[in-house]
Amino acid sequence: MSLPPLVEPAAELTIDEVRRYSRHLIIPDVAMAGQKRLKNAKVLVIGAGGLGSPALLYLAAAGVGTLGIVEFDTVDESNLQRQIIHGQSDIGKSKAQSAKESILEINPLVTVQLHETRLETDNVLDIFAGYDLIVDGTDNFATRYLVNDAAVLLGKPYVWGSIYRFEGQVSVFWDAHGPNYRDLYPSPPPPGMVPSCAEGGVLGVICAAIGSVMVNEAIKLITGIGETLLGRLLVFDALDMEWNEIKIRKDPETQPITELIDYEAFCGVVSEEAQQAAAGSTITAAELKDLIDAGKPIELIDVREPAEWEIVSIPGAKLIPKDRILRGEALSELPQDKQIVLYCKTGVRSAESLAAVKAAGFSDAVHVQGGVIGWVKQVDPSLPSY
Repeated sequence: MSLPPLVEPAAELTIDEVRRYSRHLIIPDVAMAGQKRLKNAKVLVIGAGGLGSPALLYLAAAGVGTLGIVEFDTVDESNLQRQIIHGQSDIGKSKAQSAKESILEINPLVTVQLHETRLETDNVLDIFAGYDLIVDGTDNFATRYLVNDAAVLLGKPYVWGSIYRFEGQVSVFWDAHGPNYRDLYPSPPPPGMVPSCAEGGVLGVICAAIGSVMVNEAIKLITGIGETLLGRLLVFDALDMEWNEIKIRKDPETQPITELIDYEAFCGVVSEEAQQAAAGSTITAAELKDLIDAGKPIELIDVREPAEWEIVSIPGAKLIPKDRILRGEALSELPQDKQIVLYCKTGVRSAESLAAVKAAGFSDAVHVQGGVIGWVKQVDPSLPSY
């Protein structure tokens, strides 16, 4: 959909800016007016991770005058496979600070504003209010619905992207002119149904492909050129190297958004059944070690996927992926004369599996809080983490 420019042009470009953005200025559709709009734009990027990294770098290089970053995490070595805004020397540093340094190295003419906090219902409206456009690079459903609802309440457009393994999706949402995220996804998937990138993985270069498209959409919205992805979902399949488009329309059944809600409860990070099963049946990695050292009769079950098992596992464990347990086909493989102890990467999938195991009659079964990552941190730091 073609839309009017989102931002009024700045008064002028300096000589330094003309030199820097000359390849934009000689494009008739951008020219001086478009570059002045970019200079005057204030864009907030949520997350300095896989999608936020290329988005921030290209927004800065394009000459967006003010960039905001919402990010509370620190740089981990596992981030460097795809989060190109950070480097080896940034490990352990605030992602927001690391991103700011990289942005200013690319373009010192950009003003960078940091919001080193978790986006919540009590701060999102105040943070969003200072920006023209939101770029959402988050990787969880609770934050996506929060971003959408806040943007709707404030009447602001936002560019959304999502990545998983070899696939990516991009769209533009602006309730005043077309669909919002709830028209595409009226309700979140059941807890545990859609793995995060931390659980399922992502090919690093997919972040660049999707992130660059997101910036392209942001530039079009700011300058008013081209046809935006408002009302369209662009889907990328890197294995087949295909870009497909799906039309999105406003759903007349979608309820109007009038207030912010409890998004963690709405999305149910862990199902109610899993929460009930885990209550009183959760142990720590250190407590698991005590059970093993004491020679207690336990059956240690790893409910992750085979690819994760190959990276690291707790000694003595047996691999039974969660889906086999939830389908019931693996329940006959569980011994009746031992206590069942389940673990996954961090504890979410094992809690879901625990509910199924308890429902099958293994009443004394437990799961390990923090999973194999907790084991590495608390028991055996010599093992690899991921």
